[in-house]
Amino acid sequence: MASQTRRMAFPKVVIERDSDTEQSSSDDEGQAEEEEGPLSESESEEEDVKENLVEEKSKEKCDEKKKGKATITISLKKVCKVCKRAGHEAGFKGATYVDCPMKPCFLCKMPGHTTMTCPHRVAIEHGVTPAPHRNTHNTLEYVFERELRPRMPLIKPPYLIPDEVNCAVIRYHSRRVTCLEFHPTKNNILLSGDKKGQVGVWDFYKVSEKMVYGNIHTCIVNNMRFNPTNDGAVYAASSDGTISCTDLETGIALSLMNLNPDGWQGPSKWRMLYGMDINPEKNVVLVADNFGFLYLVDVRSNSRSGEAILIHKKGSKVVGLHCNPIQPELLLSCGNDHFARIWDMRRLEAGSSLYNLPHKRVVNSAYFSPFSGSKILTTSQDNRLRIWDSIFGNLESPSREIVHSHDFNRHLTPFRAEWDPKDPSESLAVIGRYISENYDGTALHPIDFIDISTGQLVAEVMDRNISTISPVNKLHPRDDVLASGSSRSIIIWRPKEKLEVGDLRDERKIIVCGPAEKKRKFGDESDDSDDDKFKMKGKNIKPKKSRTKLTPNNLKRKC
Repeated sequence: MASQTRRMAFPKVVIERDSDTEQSSSDDEGQAEEEEGPLSESESEEEDVKENLVEEKSKEKCDEKKKGKATITISLKKVCKVCKRAGHEAGFKGATYVDCPMKPCFLCKMPGHTTMTCPHRVAIEHGVTPAPHRNTHNTLEYVFERELRPRMPLIKPPYLIPDEVNCAVIRYHSRRVTCLEFHPTKNNILLSGDKKGQVGVWDFYKVSEKMVYGNIHTCIVNNMRFNPTNDGAVYAASSDGTISCTDLETGIALSLMNLNPDGWQGPSKWRMLYGMDINPEKNVVLVADNFGFLYLVDVRSNSRSGEAILIHKKGSKVVGLHCNPIQPELLLSCGNDHFARIWDMRRLEAGSSLYNLPHKRVVNSAYFSPFSGSKILTTSQDNRLRIWDSIFGNLESPSREIVHSHDFNRHLTPFRAEWDPKDPSESLAVIGRYISENYDGTALHPIDFIDISTGQLVAEVMDRNISTISPVNKLHPRDDVLASGSSRSIIIWRPKEKLEVGDLRDERKIIVCGPAEKKRKFGDESDDSDDDKFKMKGKNIKPKKSRTKLTPNNLKRKC
C-alpha cells in the first residue's frame, strides 16, 4: 500500500518594514480621494464588494487562530532600545552616542538637551562652585588644620599625569579585573583580583614575571588589603562569603571567616562580602556584606571577633569601607541604600552613625582624603562626584557636585573615583569614563584626572589601541604610575617626560596571555575577542614576518 503524506498547512508570514514609500503612497491615495469627490454607483458597489472580502478575510483569520494557524508577523521596524518605541533609534552609532528623545540627558539626567550638547560634556566644571580660599571660623577645624599645616605645602605643586602606556598584560585574567592594589614596600609589584576569584601578582618592571593564584576564592574578589605588619600577606574579601589571608610567596591561602558554611541555600540566604579595610591601631579587618552588616576579624588571631553590626539598611549591599588615615576611629561606609555614613568605631551600634550623607542613587565608593583625612570624596550612580571639604563643617549637603559619566548598565566593575595618594593639596582624583569620545572615527573611553577643588578636567588619558572601558584605576602611592584594569587586561601608564629613551612607542613590549601566549611589541595584531580589542584606528594590524637575526632581545618567549 502506498504511503500517504499528510499535507501541512503552514501559517502565513507577514513582514513589516519601515519605508517612506508606503507612507507616501497612502498619502497620495488620500489626496486622490479628496480630488475625485463622491463615488459613482458602480464604484460604490465595488467598495461594498471589497468590504465583504475584508470581512471574509477577518473571519478566516479568526478561524485560523482557533485552529492554531494564526498569521506570523515579523517586524523589521526600527525600535528604540531605550523606550521600546518605533520611529527613532538610540545608542551608539559608530563612535557617537545618540540619545532617546523620550528620555532626559544620559549624562546629567536633566531634560531639555541631549548628551552630545550637554553643557557638562562640553565643560566638566559647568555649574561647580570652586572651593573658597578663606580661613575657617570653626574651632575644631582650626585646631585640626593647625596640627596638619606643617605637613601641607603652601604652594600647590604641579600635577604630573601618567599619560603614556609603558607596559601591559593582555588577557592576564580569565574574567574581568575587579580590583587592584600596589605593594606597600615594593614599587614594582601589583596585585589584581578578578570576577572568577583569582588573585594575580605581577612585577611590571620585568613585565613577564607574573603569577595567578586560582585556588583562593570561587567567586568575585571585591577588595584586597595588605597586612600592615607583614607585607608578604594580603587579605581579600570575596562574593563567596569568605575572607582569605594569602602568602604571596607560596600562594597558600588561609580562610579567616566563612559566612556560607552550609553552601548554597538560595539567593535570599547567600552572603557576599564587598567593602573591606584594615584598622592598624585596633588590629582588625573590617568587612561588610550584602545584607548591611559589618564584621570584625582580629589580625593577631586570624579569627572573627564580636557579633555582626547592622550599619546600613537591612538587605542592602555595603560596597565600601574606609578608615580615616589620621583618626582611625572614624569609619566611612557606603552602600546601595543611597547613603554614605560616618561612624565612631569606639561606639559601633546599629543606628549610631555620626553623620548620614544622602545621595540620589547607589554610592559606589567613599574615601577620606589621604593626608588630612578631613575631606570626603564619593562616587554615585547618578553620574555625580560629591565632595565635602571638611568633616567638621556642614555635612547636610556636599560642598561641590561634579557631573561625570560613570553610570553603566551591567557587566562592568563599578567606577570609583580615588584620590591621588601623592598629592598633598588633596585636589586630584582619577576615575574612568563610561561614555566614549569620537577620536578619528574610533570610540575611546578615556581615564579622567579631575581637580575636585574646581571641577576642571586636568587630563584625559587614553591610547588609540585601547578601545575597552577602564573602570578600575589605581594610582601608585610613591611613584608616578597609574594601573588600569580594562576588561581582562592590565595597563601601566607613566608620564611621557619620564619615559626612558629605550621606552619609545615602537619599542615597548606587551605580554599577551591566553591560548597563543607570546611576547610582542605594542601595536601588533590584537586578539579577536570582543571584550579585549586593542586596535589601531579601528583596523586590525597583521604582524609582518621579521627578517632580523635571532638574538636574546628579539626572541619570542612564552610568558
